[in-house]
Amino acid sequence: MSGFDPEDAALMRQAPTVVIETSAGPGEPAHQAIVWIVVDADGRAFVRSWLGRRGRWYRELVANPDGGVQVGHRRIAIRAKHADPAGIETCSRLLQVKHSSAKGSLLSMLRDEILDTTLELEPR
Repeated sequence: MSGFDPEDAALMRQAPTVVIETSAGPGEPAHQAIVWIVVDADGRAFVRSWLGRRGRWYRELVANPDGGVQVGHRRIAIRAKHADPAGIETCSRLLQVKHSSAKGSLLSMLRDEILDTTLELEPR
């Protein structure tokens, strides 16, 4: 299964931000960060680190891809993987649609040097 079920996909799609939960490894304390998330029509979810590889949540998800996304009171278990080129492009396009009014912040999320920090989240 690659995409999220329709209910979870809709929750993430509609949320301006979500809380992403990561950890340095199994049994390590959880860390939370507020991130932008976008979800395509097939229920595929993407996140990107505006700090690039320096972002703690990004580093932790790359090292330990199991985590969670909190949307309101709902926690959705996820597994992260690097997005392929089509996923990176989809993420950029959806960010531009979802966050069009956040001009400065949006531009920081579209910089060439951070595009490769785009992760695709899958249900776990």
